[in-house]
Amino acid sequence: MTYKEYLRVLKEHSPYDFSDYSDNSIYRRIDKVMRDQELTLEQLSERTRRDKEFVEQVVEAITVNTTELFRDPAVWKYLYEKHLPSLAANNFINIWHAGCSTGQEVYSLLILFNELKLLDKVRVFATDISRNALEVAKKGVYQNQIDRGCIENFNSVFDDKTGDNTRFLKYFDVDEQQDRIGVKPFLKEKIKFIRHDLVKNDVPFYNKVDVVFCRNVLIYFNVKLQNRIVQRFHEGLYNNGILILGAHEGLSGFFKTKFDRQGPVYKKSNVFHLRY
Repeated sequence: MTYKEYLRVLKEHSPYDFSDYSDNSIYRRIDKVMRDQELTLEQLSERTRRDKEFVEQVVEAITVNTTELFRDPAVWKYLYEKHLPSLAANNFINIWHAGCSTGQEVYSLLILFNELKLLDKVRVFATDISRNALEVAKKGVYQNQIDRGCIENFNSVFDDKTGDNTRFLKYFDVDEQQDRIGVKPFLKEKIKFIRHDLVKNDVPFYNKVDVVFCRNVLIYFNVKLQNRIVQRFHEGLYNNGILILGAHEGLSGFFKTKFDRQGPVYKKSNVFHLRY
């Protein structure tokens, strides 16, 4: 049996289709599942056919993603200073975090809006295929973040050199002894978390959006699927809405004409939409 044959089995016996994921990334994830479970590809296939709960475990392993608060501070600083202030004239600001993982970047963006005094206008839809990741995101409690430098990243975004962390403590309850932080409730209540398969399912809300945030998700897809997803983002954005991708992701071909690149941001151009 080959990896591609296994993906067909997974597609036939579950709602998930990984056939257009990048070969290297999907095969590496499947190989790890096999090692962790001590299964051959044939045994993995057989268990996938008969055990629905096991299928969910496989999907969690395949779609695992890493994220951090204010990862790549220069990107957040650029958004804070150059782009997000232009949304102040809007009556509301719709945001779609596609592939939100465990939610740290969702909360990071909300903090920027709060610092700009725009949080009351914000409506956030945060989606991910992983049930476990969404549960973590909803709780907003994170281990080992202080040691990873989340406070330093936060302070560098806002050029805060006071050293007293007062600004950070507006948003997080900090347990330094346990190296644990918890997001304050006023941020959590702004977000609607939705389980969603970006590959197969329609967008799970009706609103057009001003911001699509999708970092380090497209990198796992082949070019055909990347283009299909970007098309969906393009259709869902208002004119002049922005798309934020990961550092190693970009647009190709046709879509280079549909977005204007500005630093780490892609701004939708050419098409006018009525706001509703």
